Amino acid sequence: MLRQILTGAAAGAAGTTALNGVSYLDMAVRARPTSSTPQDTVERLVGKLPVDVPGEGEDRDNRVSGIGPLLGLATGIGVGALYGAVTSLTGRPRVGAGALAATAAVLVGSNGPMAALGVSDPREWDANAWLSDVIPHLAYGLVTALTYEATQAR
Repeated sequence: MLRQILTGAAAGAAGTTALNGVSYLDMAVRARPTSSTPQDTVERLVGKLPVDVPGEGEDRDNRVSGIGPLLGLATGIGVGALYGAVTSLTGRPRVGAGALAATAAVLVGSNGPMAALGVSDPREWDANAWLSDVIPHLAYGLVTALTYEATQAR
């Protein structure tokens, strides 16, 4: 099982790279601004925990700007590890089903905390906002499932 979890984590890292690449491509093509939701999530989370981000002013802001994307990496790698754990118990799904499952899991893993913390409410998003969110997450799911499948012995 440990091998599948580690393989899943690596597949999740590949998927996270795809998600980031598609997001950055969208920003470049449509001149879409960067989102502040990762930093806003960190701020809300810190407000609820008995911890603080060290520093003041620009130093603290820079740390928060780094922590937000790190949480995204942790989510993507963590969902990949979960993918590996589940497949070790249930068997490998077909790539399409695995991609949809990974997409759903990473959507919940990334948007769930933002919704729970009141940073963003997906129920209020318009179609454009949903497409801007779902398409990169679909890339994550597909690359994660394909990478995991490619590593498995025949």
